[in-house]
Amino acid sequence: MKISDNGILRCGEMMAYYDISGCYILRPNAMKIWNIMRTYFDAVLEKAEVDENYFPLFVSASVLEKEKDHVQGFAPEVAWVTKAGKSDLNVPIAIRPTSETVIYPYFSKWIKSHRDLPLKLNQWNNVVRWEFSKPTPFIRSREFLWQEGHTAHATEEDADNEVGLVLEVLDHYRHLYEEYLAVPVVKGMKSENEKFAGARYTTSVEAFIPETGRGIQGATSHCLGTKFAKMFDIKFTNKEGKNELVWQNSWAYSTRTIGVMIMTHGDDKGLVNPPKVAPIQVIVIPVPFKDADTKEISKACCAVKDALREAGIRAKEDLSDNYSPKWKYSHWEMKGVPLRIEIGPRDLAKNQVRTVRRDNGVKADVPRVGLVEHVKELLGKIQQNMFDVAKQKRDDACVVVKTWDEFVEALGQKKLILAPWCDEAEVEMDVKRRTKDEVGAAKTLCSPFDQPEIPEGTLCFASGKLAKKWTYWGKSY
Repeated sequence: MKISDNGILRCGEMMAYYDISGCYILRPNAMKIWNIMRTYFDAVLEKAEVDENYFPLFVSASVLEKEKDHVQGFAPEVAWVTKAGKSDLNVPIAIRPTSETVIYPYFSKWIKSHRDLPLKLNQWNNVVRWEFSKPTPFIRSREFLWQEGHTAHATEEDADNEVGLVLEVLDHYRHLYEEYLAVPVVKGMKSENEKFAGARYTTSVEAFIPETGRGIQGATSHCLGTKFAKMFDIKFTNKEGKNELVWQNSWAYSTRTIGVMIMTHGDDKGLVNPPKVAPIQVIVIPVPFKDADTKEISKACCAVKDALREAGIRAKEDLSDNYSPKWKYSHWEMKGVPLRIEIGPRDLAKNQVRTVRRDNGVKADVPRVGLVEHVKELLGKIQQNMFDVAKQKRDDACVVVKTWDEFVEALGQKKLILAPWCDEAEVEMDVKRRTKDEVGAAKTLCSPFDQPEIPEGTLCFASGKLAKKWTYWGKSY
């Protein structure tokens, strides 16, 4: 499903348009999905002893511009406050595009001794990036929600161990995508051109949308080294009494996750929500025939819904009498509810229900005795099937190429491309120049941690030099 099919997003009550272009209202269905993911990730942070905090939305110009290399990547998208009421501000104030320059001046105040380390903070907040290139709900909006973690450590080894945390966090991001959103992703390293400005290196999880033939960065973690420590004078006294710079990491994921989920699973009928994050997991609909006892059917629907909810399943009944059952089927399918339960007079007589899966349309008649356990098992099967189907589609769209001609052919077929590469920034820039068209240019997505073997003498597909690694390439959002 293309995220541009935003009529589906509106009818599915995921978002609504706002009167400022590129800004969108996240409706309760989207926020419920976001909060389910947040509940999981808060538990991860608690276990990792990462404390929650909140820093202001505004950034002074002097602080934001202190690190020009870091800000350069965001500069065109930084929004500025220039007035208070009718009065011009003496100095414009930026709205945060990210928070390194917001948080790190205070790290330098709070960190004085090795006893203050490690310092591990996270915040759930909003950021603003004034996107000019085709703002898109969930994917490239001018304001979005995210979590961002920021840590400081005494040594490079501690920081790399916490790239232990960075890589551990990256695996939790993978878990969110694959286990909650049923979206297959690849964990890997970003290229020098694509890494976060100011980072020693950036790791990411990358998804791919076969329908559009475009990759999408799902979440990132960054090893920052001592660059920001030097910039903001973040020093501590070690056990020997000497001053040293801290080593830092940061990591984040955003409401883009929801957009990736929608594009991966949506179909011609609308949304298809994986059960683990579905705001409503089961919808119960009465199907009265002519002269049927509607009161008893409605009573049975409520009883089933109550039993499911008591078992922790997010269930709802639709007893509205101004729409036909078929209209209700279409309505709840559009909203992406994973499982529909129908109860008609024949079901009532046989003490059963009919289940209908949203993912594949399979119907089954199920006894009401033991129904709760059956529904739990069925939701688990739907979750797994959605992941398996998405992974098969992603894998079918992936091709291995070894020459430039093969690369161009695969790109034209909207494939996810795995190719041997010499790992040179100039070569990647040349690939971008040679493939640029109206929907963008091909670039590296990531070099997977799980590297296939490179036979001796393998050449880079683009430069003809000796290849150093396998890297995923494609066009991206």
